[in-house]
Amino acid sequence: MPLASEKLRQFSALGFGGAFVWVGIQHFTNTVFFTPIVPQILGFPEFWVYVSGLVEIILGLGLILPVSRRRAGFSTALFLILVYWANLNMWVNDITIIGTNFSISGHLLRLTAQLGMVWLALWIAQWPVKREC
Repeated sequence: MPLASEKLRQFSALGFGGAFVWVGIQHFTNTVFFTPIVPQILGFPEFWVYVSGLVEIILGLGLILPVSRRRAGFSTALFLILVYWANLNMWVNDITIIGTNFSISGHLLRLTAQLGMVWLALWIAQWPVKREC
């Protein structure tokens, strides 16, 4: 892999990992922001906010540390797919967060961003793996 591309991957992992840690911390310091979108069927929204925040912190640290970056990248992609359920719940049930409802365009933008983050996580994980013959 060219050196510039590897540096970009490292920089992306540090930035994305740092953002994940920051958002994970927000799950503990601003719980009321996240609880409304937890699907009702799960119950105990605060619990799920704390659990997802802890997972985000762990994944973020995993992306930052080179030794765990590949596994954390794959795990982050899977996590982003799983937690989209909360965003979909917000969209389908028109849930208000801090006095704001997203428009259809806003929800589509969130979906696009989520897909972009899944792609970024997989790129950081160096997927797909190119096998040498």
